[in-house]
Amino acid sequence: MPTVKKQALDMVKKLPEKATWDDIMYEIFVRKKIETGIHAADDGRLVPHEVVKKRFLKK
Repeated sequence: MPTVKKQALDMVKKLPEKATWDDIMYEIFVRKKIETGIHAADDGRLVPHEVVKKRFLKK
């Protein structure tokens, strides 16, 4: 697996030439959140869909 630095460089290279610092930070933030979620799922730290629906639909 590539290093984090290599992954970040590849991500930045794919951004448009007019990308801003905010665009770069957003891409890194989203990537980190996705990886955190994947690790949580791998560790079995999940909340079933039905439980989430009930939490959000409570009044």
